[in-house]
Amino acid sequence: MNHKLFRISAALLGIAVALGAFGAHGLKDMVEPDRIGVWEKAVRYQMLHAVALMIVAVAANHLAAKTLKRASVLFQVGILLFSGSLYLLVLLDVPALGAVTPLGGIAMIAGWIVLAIHKPSNL
Repeated sequence: MNHKLFRISAALLGIAVALGAFGAHGLKDMVEPDRIGVWEKAVRYQMLHAVALMIVAVAANHLAAKTLKRASVLFQVGILLFSGSLYLLVLLDVPALGAVTPLGGIAMIAGWIVLAIHKPSNL
């Protein structure tokens, strides 16, 4: 298991829960109702990909070092760009930030592709 990556994923999961709670309770009076749905999508994708990152951390002994690094970096960049841009879009109401979101989605997809084409040694 990759302990550092496991801790990063656990931190990202904790942050997702906190941001989800903030979105459910703190944002109600701050933003338009349709923005809450955008926030929830950001939390959902962060949560899902932080779990994927945790699985990669646990499976580290079965993944080639390059595969582990590529997939984990792509998931982290994806969370940052996809969820991060949506969080900022909601909080700052800057529509141009929406142009960054697909780049995060592409990074997330690429992370899944890296895992899909990897041939595990002993899984």
